[in-house]
Amino acid sequence: MPIQGKQHEITTALMNNHLEQIVQQAGSIILGKQRTIRLSLACLLARGHLLIEDLPGVGKTTLAHLLARLLGLHYQRIQFTSDLLPADIIGVSVYNREKGTFHFHPGPIFSQLILADEINRATPKAQSALLEAMEERQITAEGKTRPLPRPFFVIATQNPAHQIGTFPLPESQLDRFLMRVDLGYPDRRSERELLAGQDRRTLLEQLAPCINPDQLATLQQQVDEVYLSDAILDYCQALLEFSRTSARFNHGLSPRAGLALLRSARAWALLAGRSQVLPEDLQAVLPSVAGHRLHSTSDTGGGEGKALAQLLLESVAIP
Repeated sequence: MPIQGKQHEITTALMNNHLEQIVQQAGSIILGKQRTIRLSLACLLARGHLLIEDLPGVGKTTLAHLLARLLGLHYQRIQFTSDLLPADIIGVSVYNREKGTFHFHPGPIFSQLILADEINRATPKAQSALLEAMEERQITAEGKTRPLPRPFFVIATQNPAHQIGTFPLPESQLDRFLMRVDLGYPDRRSERELLAGQDRRTLLEQLAPCINPDQLATLQQQVDEVYLSDAILDYCQALLEFSRTSARFNHGLSPRAGLALLRSARAWALLAGRSQVLPEDLQAVLPSVAGHRLHSTSDTGGGEGKALAQLLLESVAIP
């Protein structure tokens, strides 16, 4: 085997070891939620933004902080409230009397990982301040475009829409999130360990980063190299087409959703140590990728996304 090929295999093996280490370390803090941890990590490996929707107190903020720490990313938390202004996120220009000019003071958005905590408690105007940042990895303020750090991720948490004081995210913003996941209550054994053990935040602070941003970039490049066969592309297109033609869906999945599905499946395959995507990879990530993008013709906002994603999987045969 050529030397370059051996070096590539060694690098790949080391990176896969790092990924398993991240999953194990995260699992020692967020107990009994291995699947959600893997989905969240796959989302970031696929260069996507993550939405965590669940009740208060189940570990949404802890998961976001945990991922930032293990990936070695600079982290900022923005607490979304009803009086939050776009300038509180993006930054503001302050007049300098001595120089007679305005100086731009960057807001917390200029970080590698942003936790938009309880994003649906802010008004739509404040929510929209994230749109350009999430899509273009840049912001425009005072007529000037400013690039954001690389990598750049938004992990947003939101409470269920039925809770008091929430403003539902518009579909255009929901579509910017590659995945939506939930944590749910822990199982009995995990909750017992949680109640009897140390404070999770204390344990989190004791963790050291497993990788750095450069290694994360290498892993993201490996995701791009995971092989997609024609049969996988056929399966993906069949899923998209069914969502657009079935009378059960208010509207179908967009091409952007299809690309998101394939990127996520590649990342899921990489986490499993494989260099090609299998149909099971698409099936594993589809509920998280498509659940917040699907609505039934009779959907009244009751959160049917998971059920519709499952319907989609059951209705489309693997080619």
